[in-house]
Amino acid sequence: MAVRWYLRYGLSYRDVEELLSERGVEVDHVTVYRWVQTFTSEFIDAARPARHAPGVRWFVDETYVKVAGRWTYLYRAVDQHGRVIDVLVSERRDAPAARAFFTRALKSAPSPVEVTTDRAPVYPRVIDELVPAARHLFEQYANNAVESDHSRLKARLRPMRGMKTIRSLRVVAAGHALVQNLRRGHYELTTDLPTHDRVRVAFTELAVCL
Repeated sequence: MAVRWYLRYGLSYRDVEELLSERGVEVDHVTVYRWVQTFTSEFIDAARPARHAPGVRWFVDETYVKVAGRWTYLYRAVDQHGRVIDVLVSERRDAPAARAFFTRALKSAPSPVEVTTDRAPVYPRVIDELVPAARHLFEQYANNAVESDHSRLKARLRPMRGMKTIRSLRVVAAGHALVQNLRRGHYELTTDLPTHDRVRVAFTELAVCL
């Protein structure tokens, strides 16, 4: 429940500590932090067999997040159905980072038939190398799908007033993607449930598998 609350809502670790205390669970906010860092990846792994296949049209973009006072890059991709395909944190915005992101995403999703990006010069070369059969689009406004999706993650990160470590950003970004995909019905666990019940029910079922 603590991990679900933290990933789903704009709460700090101290906020989660207080909410648990109101329910008779006395736990320090540092323990909540450790729970999130430890169990988020386990929830993601437990949910993996229930994932729906991602779409074949990808929208790829990178956004900026401040980590320990320094700007860091967060690569993200969503498909035409709004499913977050993958996320990758990088200290650089260059060809190796873009290549690492596509390599990672392609391990969990079939090759897309179409990839939409911004006009960053690294993308044509990387896409030709890793998904040569895909059509590459980069017209103005064509990538609004993923750019608007960034705002949901930024809204979750805002109460944190910046991340302290790269590791924390990786965990929260991946956990947020899981929650978002659950809410949008991209897992068999949640497809037939009302939107407001999906995350709660899924985390309850997945906790049994941990």
